[in-house]
Amino acid sequence: MRRRFFVDQFENQRATMGGEAAHHLGRVLRAQPGQLYELSDGTSVWLGRIDIVKHDQVEFQLIEQLPAYASQLKTVLLISVVKFDAFEWALEKATELGVSRIVPLAAARSEKALLAAASKRAQRWKKILLESSQQSRRVRLPLLDSLAKPEAAFASHKEGVCIFLSESWEARPLRKILGNVHSNAASLAIGPEGGWTDAEFETARTLGFQEASLGNLILRTETAVIASLATLNFALADE
Repeated sequence: MRRRFFVDQFENQRATMGGEAAHHLGRVLRAQPGQLYELSDGTSVWLGRIDIVKHDQVEFQLIEQLPAYASQLKTVLLISVVKFDAFEWALEKATELGVSRIVPLAAARSEKALLAAASKRAQRWKKILLESSQQSRRVRLPLLDSLAKPEAAFASHKEGVCIFLSESWEARPLRKILGNVHSNAASLAIGPEGGWTDAEFETARTLGFQEASLGNLILRTETAVIASLATLNFALADE
């Protein structure tokens, strides 16, 4: 199976890749003229043949347009910042599971040191989304928002069915909430390791988010990301 890469645009049956991606393809993978790769501009996918390889630029001749599948389900993941190794693993898996937008949350119980360092990780996080999108053969990259307070994020991202995960015994199972839902959009909020505060709970409820459970076991944030997104995809995705 051919590898997929992203380019800025297709123009006149050609595409150009620059920067770090071109360096990786040309110097690390040792790409040569004549080799074929799949290319996406975020809207369509083409089979491209390498024409010229330079130090920091690779030029392609477009050969044929390929089928480009993109799910109609638009999922916004509102995820509280946790320890960076777990958070970045969650970003990778969320991308593979087709999430459309990721909003890092500065929850009240998030570690303050992590929040202070989060802005410096933005470029690294975008690189993770790029590499995960290429690996999973997505047509477009997920959007990555700036760090936001939960209250502002809940108000700005009320897409379709709105869910926030909870450890409360009163929370309904996510699968039951989604049982009779017909929507092509979802907003999913996942709290920090210390859980949501009462104020965050109240804001989410007031803004129409439904409290949902993934079962009786307490899951780590990154595990909850995979379990909840897989459940959403199974219940709501077109395929």
